[in-house]
Amino acid sequence: MTISEVSGQGLRQFIELGLAFLLSAAIGLEREIRRKSAGLRTYTVVGTGAALFLLVSKYGFTDVLVKDLVVLDPSRVAAQIVTGIGFIGAGLIFVKQDHVQGLTTAATVWLVTGVGMACGAGLPWLALAATMAYFVVALVFPLIMRRLPGMPVPTEQIENSQHD
Repeated sequence: MTISEVSGQGLRQFIELGLAFLLSAAIGLEREIRRKSAGLRTYTVVGTGAALFLLVSKYGFTDVLVKDLVVLDPSRVAAQIVTGIGFIGAGLIFVKQDHVQGLTTAATVWLVTGVGMACGAGLPWLALAATMAYFVVALVFPLIMRRLPGMPVPTEQIENSQHD
């Protein structure tokens, strides 16, 4: 490991941040194409920001570490990221009469945060798997749901038909 990698300024960290950017942007692009309230920019910023916060947590305090005197716990920042994004997600959910809107958007923002955090934590395969799972849910599940007997039309399909 090079000095720059230990300090958090190496190629590895730039790749982790870049991967968070790309995976988050992919999810955001799908949401943008579907004309959802949060789209490409929002998801890209959330995922990249989550990765950055985790990278700062992992590497940003190495200059204050003293062997056997100061111990840092990077998971504390990760926990605060989850709490903070939960607050943002709650603001995306609206209830009109008996109809809930924004729940999938809030959940997707939460997932993109996890993707960014996985990238920042150095877990690229986990981030890629979560991104692929999102696309299965977003693209394949609606096809399956349409074929189930007695199932109501998914909310996403109702909203899309109103925009068309």
